[in-house]
Amino acid sequence: MRDQTEVSGPGWLRRLPILLILAVALGGALLLRDAVSFESLRDHRDQLIALRDGNYLLAVALFMLVYVVIVAFSLPGATVATLAGGFLFSVFPGVLFNLASATVGAICIFQAARWGLGGWLARRMDAQTGAIKRFKDGIDRNQWSVLFLMRLVPAVPFFVANLLPALLGVSLTRFAVTTFFGIIPGALVLTSVGAGLGELFERDEAPDLGLIFEPQFLLPILGLCLLAALPMLISMGKKPSGSDRHDQT
Repeated sequence: MRDQTEVSGPGWLRRLPILLILAVALGGALLLRDAVSFESLRDHRDQLIALRDGNYLLAVALFMLVYVVIVAFSLPGATVATLAGGFLFSVFPGVLFNLASATVGAICIFQAARWGLGGWLARRMDAQTGAIKRFKDGIDRNQWSVLFLMRLVPAVPFFVANLLPALLGVSLTRFAVTTFFGIIPGALVLTSVGAGLGELFERDEAPDLGLIFEPQFLLPILGLCLLAALPMLISMGKKPSGSDRHDQT
């Protein structure tokens, strides 16, 4: 059964969280484009390393808090934050800090969107007929596949993969699980790149973020995409029926 957590009350109050996020995201895009960048990370690397070496737990807590805020408000700098996780904490446990922070931040914006518009829009789509109804039913029958594909395909913007499931009535459980496991390949690659930033800083070079599109990384990701899409491909030939709908958990 779909877990409804939509806030009751005046419409403006329910929409306030997502409106606040959108306002902060717009302001951040205009004001913080250069604040969280590779150049900023390079220029402040000594202070960051000193903080980490002086108080490791505090450094981890501050890093994860900043990362969560960046993702939750769709601020620029998520890729740089992932690189910083590898630079400061190495591949492991850096990748775990990156995964946890990105997932928590994604859940924040997902919940805000669902409280404000998601429940209302999902009910409207359920009440529709024709192409809109078929589209919604197709998503409902293949939620796991669709959610994993949105996370695995590098071309899908992260904020889109955070907002769209909320507007389609996806459950929090499915969203959280597919987010955490779906971003593992990309997070692992970027964290590994971040772990090698020290040498790049010494040579005054920038990281090659197109590395994820190299065959040795892209082919395994495409293989995971095919695996995630397999249930959806198998069900495409089946005639939809009332029994095909999966209960939302």
